[in-house]
Amino acid sequence: MATSTSTDTQQAPPQVADSHDLIRVQGARENNLKDISVDIPKRRLTVFTGVSGSGKSSLVFSTIAAESQRMINETYSAFLQGFMPSLARPDVDLLSGLTTAIIVDQERMGANSRSTVGTATDANALLRILFSRLGQPYLGGPQAFSFNVASISGAGAVTMEKGGVTTKERRSFSVTGGMCPRCEGMGKINDIDLSQLYDDSKSLNQGALTIPGYTADGWGVKIFTGSGFLDADKPIRDYTKREQHDFLYKEPVKVKVGDINMTYEGLVPKVQKSMLSKDREAMQPHIRAFVDRAVTFATCPDCGGTRLSEGARSSRIDGVNIGDACAMQISDLAAWVRSIDDPSVAPLLAALQHLFDSFTEIGLGYLSLDRPAGTLSGGEAQRTKLIRHLGSSLTDVTYVFDEPTIGLHPHDIQRMNELLLRLRDKGNTVLVVEHKPEMIAIADHVIDLGPGAGTAGGSVCYEGTLAGLRASDTLTGRHLDYRARVKDTVRTATGALEIRGATEHNLQDVDVDIPLGVLTVITGVAGSGKSSLVHGSIPAGAGVVSIDQGAIRGSRRSNPATYTGMLEPIRKAFAKANGVKPALFSSNSEGACPNCNGAGVIFTDLGPMATVSTTCEVCEGKRFDASVLEYKLGGRDISEVLGLSVTDAAEYFGTGEARTPAAHAILTRMVDVGLGYLSLGQPLTTLSGGERQRLKLANQMAEQGDIYVLDEPTTGLHLADVENLLGLLDRLVDSGKSVIVVEHHQAVMAHADWIIDLGPGAGRDGGLIVFEGTPAALIADRSTLTGEHLAAYVGG
Repeated sequence: MATSTSTDTQQAPPQVADSHDLIRVQGARENNLKDISVDIPKRRLTVFTGVSGSGKSSLVFSTIAAESQRMINETYSAFLQGFMPSLARPDVDLLSGLTTAIIVDQERMGANSRSTVGTATDANALLRILFSRLGQPYLGGPQAFSFNVASISGAGAVTMEKGGVTTKERRSFSVTGGMCPRCEGMGKINDIDLSQLYDDSKSLNQGALTIPGYTADGWGVKIFTGSGFLDADKPIRDYTKREQHDFLYKEPVKVKVGDINMTYEGLVPKVQKSMLSKDREAMQPHIRAFVDRAVTFATCPDCGGTRLSEGARSSRIDGVNIGDACAMQISDLAAWVRSIDDPSVAPLLAALQHLFDSFTEIGLGYLSLDRPAGTLSGGEAQRTKLIRHLGSSLTDVTYVFDEPTIGLHPHDIQRMNELLLRLRDKGNTVLVVEHKPEMIAIADHVIDLGPGAGTAGGSVCYEGTLAGLRASDTLTGRHLDYRARVKDTVRTATGALEIRGATEHNLQDVDVDIPLGVLTVITGVAGSGKSSLVHGSIPAGAGVVSIDQGAIRGSRRSNPATYTGMLEPIRKAFAKANGVKPALFSSNSEGACPNCNGAGVIFTDLGPMATVSTTCEVCEGKRFDASVLEYKLGGRDISEVLGLSVTDAAEYFGTGEARTPAAHAILTRMVDVGLGYLSLGQPLTTLSGGERQRLKLANQMAEQGDIYVLDEPTTGLHLADVENLLGLLDRLVDSGKSVIVVEHHQAVMAHADWIIDLGPGAGRDGGLIVFEGTPAALIADRSTLTGEHLAAYVGG
């Protein structure tokens, strides 16, 4: 009997569920947002624009994404929430229409020295399973190929009760790990120069230890002097062999120093644990300088830098061991995985192929899996995080991106645009915080915040289409079609910095002369070898000031005044004017409000519920004790001074009773880099990525150097701010400095006196100088990708 299916031609009535096509934000006041309300269309690509510090991140990340994550966490039981980070509710009246938010931000990947591209993306986990199944000779399970698992074994008697009878049995166990025993899976070994740890002509009480933080009255030294193992008044060179061993290498042992129980161990293992176990890039500058001085790092001779034991390196698939696989360029590794034909591991091979193809598709095929995660640039880290979402079958998800074009050559931005549009076309909402016109151009909807930054921002200046933004009179609308012109005349070099035979990373024996006394721009596609050339070949010694993309680290108690060292002369000026000691004017020291300990707020922990913060009732958020606020300088107390904007503070400390030249010099540099709107006491945690980078630039401009090396200084800068940056670079060069900039922004390229273009491709396909000359010559030549895009930019 045949069956037929009938279709109702009448249109079904609209469902209420289909009406939820907007994310509504009403009364957002997070950070500097001024009670704003916006409607964001779902399943569209919305770009948020505005100057750095205008409130884009406060709206997108601190309000929309934060509330989405908080509400998802609340779906778990109170028991599970107790193990999760506690998220406070954003300061907003109403948020409706939210969907699950997936955040792909600029935060650097973990700078842990054991973290690599392979471990961070789970590629190593899949490869370990592959080698444990197919590798010959057979070694064991996946952990036998892990450089984070050591091989251990043990045996002994165990006592058990069975049926009321106590019996003893002999048991043994063994774990086969892949860690190289010599370097403990680090790939490098270090040798410590003992002469940099202490002055052997002095005793401990005379301050023999020369390690940062080991002061005579600090616990780092007290544990040595009070341990009873050493004579604190004897010069270290007069120690007996026993004392030398106890001082430098003694195993951890419990001791009593005064009335406190502490663990004593030798100086060398103590320094290794506290300093050398950290990634160099994550260290504070003075610690990094000490480590560079005291420690020599060399590739481990046993494992050749692969981090793997001899056993893990002996097991191979088609002649390739797991160390070789991780060292391959990912695009080559993808081809190798395709060459393996074994039905027993077909699902594993398919997962690996998809993962490696995603790397290539997103423009990271030039990386290798053994690349330390801490060495990835902000743009590379962001795209690496994006990889796990490319093949996702999820729809109706909100993807939130923070300037995905960072670190991308104009050639690569087109590829990123296609990926974002693909995510949108799968039925997802894509929210992008962005400054580049190429990415703003693909937006379905634009929300422009401003009009200024800091307290002058936080309002919605425009909502609508790209054409409407272009016609609007907002700062972004006016600068959307801004094009920097190629200079009519370029400066003449006063000398040259010679680089010969550079082979760092993918550089192919490069010889180049970088002109001095001019503005030189190093450019090329992502992964072409720019940073390798600049940071690996220019000696970071005397006369070279290098300003990279490394993040500023600071707590809620850190602010621009503390970070730049400006607070020190300010405290001394207050102390001198009032005849008291400087420590009173620190909210982290004697001057702190006793109720909130100088934090300005009181935090109430409610277990699995969000932590509640309330303004301190005693100091009313001013952070200082009431008695301290009675002391004035130029008619203002210390709390009022920290509330001043940088511009106002520069005027305040420039003349009159409050004149403080040391503070004024720092403030002037901050105004020069476009941070005049920040307040001196604003927590560093509230600054945007672009603001932190420029604060770093203002701080390091004080260093004495003839050569400035800047790594993508336009990161996080609005189109209008790029003009100010070009003016700052010109002032540096005109003052007699040589400025070398690694940059992708065409405005900086066009403004250069000399361009060095690397390529032609990325990774193995890069590492060569493909052009040297003036911007005008590069445009006329058009022989490189950079030349083509710069010509299109200037012509546009």
